[in-house]
Amino acid sequence: MADKNRFENGDWVQGRSRDGELIHGFIEIVNTNREIVKVNVVESDNEKAVGKSIWIPSKWTEKLPDLAVSNESHLLTLIDLALLSKDETWFMELSGKLATLKKHPKVNTKKSEFLIPGNRIGNLDLNR
Repeated sequence: MADKNRFENGDWVQGRSRDGELIHGFIEIVNTNREIVKVNVVESDNEKAVGKSIWIPSKWTEKLPDLAVSNESHLLTLIDLALLSKDETWFMELSGKLATLKKHPKVNTKKSEFLIPGNRIGNLDLNR
């Protein structure tokens, strides 16, 4: 469990605030003894907390797994978030990924990724 809570700036986390609110956001600052972190709240069950930065004990938070983003629209959304949060490093990283994606688009032609309208199951593997 110790590995799960080794936080760094920019890590996405979920947890609870001091008032018990559910929060989801990214770490802005980790204090020197790593006992508390400053989280920029992106989602919460308390709408007033969204967009604010709060200090909470690190033991009340859990690091979320990194997601591989390979879709242009997702990258554009994350770039908007990086601009809103004034995170220049993240913006540059995402812009680089977007440029690479535009230079080398992946063409996916697997039959199993076609969606059939009205299919409640979602993806249907036509190769079975």
